[in-house]
Amino acid sequence: MKKNMGSADRVIRGIIGIAVLGAGYYYKSWFGLIGLIPLATAFISWCPAYMPFGISTLGTKAKS
Repeated sequence: MKKNMGSADRVIRGIIGIAVLGAGYYYKSWFGLIGLIPLATAFISWCPAYMPFGISTLGTKAKS
């Protein structure tokens, strides 16, 4: 797995993941567990959805 996420992308996903988990906890809904997906991708710096399209949010310095 090659990293394909930049730091801004990781921070945004982390915030979204925490917000979705928090909303799930607040509303007592199992759908809040969906927040684990953006948290996991932010933690490992790799998004499987980017791969088929060749997308990378890494800067040019980080790629080399």
